[in-house]
Amino acid sequence: MKLALLLPLMTLLTVTSVDPLHAQRFSFSQPDDVDKQEQAARDARIADALSAPCRADLKNKKIMVVIGERQSNGYVEARQQNYGEHYQAINKRLQALGLRTYTPEEIRRQIAQAEIDAYFRNDPDAALSASRRLGASFVLRGLISSQATPNPMMAVNQVSVNMGFTLTASNGRVISDTEARSSSYAGSDVHQMALTLVNEKADEVVAMLYADYCRNAGKPK
Repeated sequence: MKLALLLPLMTLLTVTSVDPLHAQRFSFSQPDDVDKQEQAARDARIADALSAPCRADLKNKKIMVVIGERQSNGYVEARQQNYGEHYQAINKRLQALGLRTYTPEEIRRQIAQAEIDAYFRNDPDAALSASRRLGASFVLRGLISSQATPNPMMAVNQVSVNMGFTLTASNGRVISDTEARSSSYAGSDVHQMALTLVNEKADEVVAMLYADYCRNAGKPK
């Protein structure tokens, strides 16, 4: 065989005989595999949390869900009519697990806005009074907070949003405390970013709340 034909053939044989283990390092499917592994781990955490045994009497207790947003001046805006979509993202999952909740309309009819504000000021007396009037055994408080910082590499702000969820008994005893975080370069619409965050994280957040509720709510005060 002529040398001009032999050299390309040898090169081709060398390339096609590369160790398969080395070839795998350059697989374009790796990012997808990582995503699948993360999703599988998340699904496993959710399944484990939802497997917590829950007493039947706990599922008959009423839970009041309230949501507020911390403003830049520290004041918490807690008018429930502003957070209907955020509420529904959490509420529909709680109800799917067999837990009982109040609608925002029921809360507004029976509790004054000042008493709802008291939950976000950590005023135990006003909070207890409101819980008794409504007949709620537990209160789930969601608090949205955000922070905007200049990105050093781009001429935009990076907005980070945090939603903390605290479940308490009517007497103020903490049953569960969990949170979800997200960040974006999209802009300053914290309200919409918080809704996106809740929808992305709601399954895992509610699963954690449910597990804590079933494990801790029936413990002695």
